[in-house]
Amino acid sequence: MAQTRSVPAPSPAAAENHQESVIVTVDHAKVVRLPEKAQTVIVGNPAIADVAIQRNGVMVVTGKSFGVTNLIALDASGTLLAESSVRVRAATDSVLTVQRGLERESYSCTPVCQPAAQLGDVKRFFDEVGGQNRARNAAATDEKR
Repeated sequence: MAQTRSVPAPSPAAAENHQESVIVTVDHAKVVRLPEKAQTVIVGNPAIADVAIQRNGVMVVTGKSFGVTNLIALDASGTLLAESSVRVRAATDSVLTVQRGLERESYSCTPVCQPAAQLGDVKRFFDEVGGQNRARNAAATDEKR
């Protein structure tokens, strides 16, 4: 038979030392539930992760660049409700990395390998693949370049 046990609320000092971590992949999103009564969400470094607040206390965290930052949730009076680390990592599944000396190129192999610019790729490759993507998207949406 399962037993239920009450866990006392952590002291403020213990709460400061305990942080939940949100792990998200670059160019991916993750749904996170906000604490009740959260009114303000602060992202430590918006170049690493971005947030979009949705209805019913839901927040979407999107990984923008590799690294670690933090999220802070405050109530209407500015009281700290929660603080979380956000770790943004590289996509590892189906990405092939080709290293040529100091120059790196990335390919998405799902299932056929195609160029897929990633942060850290050599500038020439990154710009060429990015330019092709922009031109293709413009053609698909009938926009002028």
